[in-house]
This record gives sequence, structure tokens and C-alpha cells, in this order.
Amino acid sequence: MVLIKEYRVVLPCSVEEYQVGQLFSVAEASKNETGGGEGIEVLKNEPYEKDGEKGQYTHKIYHLKSKVPAFIRLIAPEGSLVFHEKAWNAYPYCRTIVTNEYMKDSFFIKIETWHKPDLGTQENVHRLDSATWQNVTVVPIDIADSSQVSPADYKPNEDPTIIRSDKTGRGPLGPDWKRELAGKPDCPRMCAYKLVTVKFKWWGLQTKVENFIHEQEKRIFNNFHRQLFCWMDKWVELTMDDIRRMEAETQKELEEMRKWGSVRGTKAAEE
Repeated sequence: MVLIKEYRVVLPCSVEEYQVGQLFSVAEASKNETGGGEGIEVLKNEPYEKDGEKGQYTHKIYHLKSKVPAFIRLIAPEGSLVFHEKAWNAYPYCRTIVTNEYMKDSFFIKIETWHKPDLGTQENVHRLDSATWQNVTVVPIDIADSSQVSPADYKPNEDPTIIRSDKTGRGPLGPDWKRELAGKPDCPRMCAYKLVTVKFKWWGLQTKVENFIHEQEKRIFNNFHRQLFCWMDKWVELTMDDIRRMEAETQKELEEMRKWGSVRGTKAAEE
């Protein structure tokens, strides 16, 4: 059995703008999560073409010892809290698979994302069979709802209800921002439909860990997209060539940051 949820993240930007904004924000967020022997190691970042699909392939290793809950660290062997993330970005469709060499076939996380120019109103965007779709829980994420952000994660400079983009005039976002956006058909909007499938086969822990992983995914999606909106003036004028240069520089920075400094970024929520 696996646990499947679809997270819907609506943003006041176009699908085309988001492609740049997402890649910029991934690079920045990676640096915020790396240091003291933990964080993100980029092994590959290169174009791919397979079965008629074209895009960018990345292979990253996540060193996450302090970012998993204590009950996992107590039973996990030394070196087992290392995860491989392989992603095929054929935008506007993206597919990401996370695995663990210690758990092999007993663990994986699959994230499939469609980016659509709407307000999150489409059903079964991923075209699942009806039996599977009936068991999928849909989880809306509102980046302007600060009650969905834990006190440990909250930062005023990453709050869309406070920040305004000087370059685009978007924001701050009020409590009815999505309804107001629906009444302005000429204003940019999009939704990231993120279908997350989690499998964790470990007797006595399966349900607890699968639920924990989904809570973490929701937390990451929310925090990340709040950052993406608040960083808009940093990325909205960039090109894809700018992004590729930035990614190459970030790959080198991450290697140095992971070796030195202190542990940074998101910690396990239940410490």
C-alpha cells in the first residue's frame, strides 16, 4: 500500500514566469539547507531526451540526519539517512523520485507535478484511473495563510501578506486574494498540482512515517512557495540562461557549504 495526496499550490504568476522562479528558488533554498556535513549534493544537472520527452535531469543526494524525527534516528543505522533524488523536468510536467539505498524497495517518494494556468480547479489533472483517484486526498495550500506556517518556520521577509513586488506590483496578498484574482482574468495565475506518492514499508512504523513524510512535504511546499513569491523581484527578469549559470555556481557553493559551517535550515518538526 502507498499513501497518495495531491497538493495544489496557487500563485499569482504565469506558468512561464514560474519556470524561472522555481529554479531560482530551488537554488536559493538549497543553500539555506546546507552546512555542517548536511544538506544537498548535486551530482548531475544536464539535458535529457527519452521516449520523446525532453527536459533537464538532475541527480542530488540529501544528507538529512538532523532533519528527520528522533524516533527514526534512534533506529536508523549510521549512514542510512542519505537520500537520492532523481528529477526529470520536462516543464510544465516534472517527475521526481526519492529513494534510499538502505531501505531499497521498501521506501520511495514520487512527486509528479503539472503546472497549469488556472486557480487549482481542475480535477484529476494526472489522469489517474478512477479507483486510484478516489483514494487521493486533495490538499489546498494557501501561501497567504500564515496559520499554516509553524512558528519555527515563520519569517516576516517571507510572508506574502506583507511583501509587495516592486517590479510587478503584485502583493501583499490579502485573505481573499484568490477570489479577487478569479475576478481579474487578465492577471497572471497558475497552480502547481503536486501528486505525492509515499511508500514506507517497515513493520510498526509504516503509517506513522508515511503521515510524517506527507506533513513534511506540505510544510516544504508551503514554505518554498511563500519564499518564491517574496523573492519575485530577484528572479522575475532572469532568463533560462541566467538560471543555468546560477545553477552551476550553486553546485560549487553547495559542495563547500556542506563541508564547512554549521547545520542549517529546516529541522524535524517534532524535536
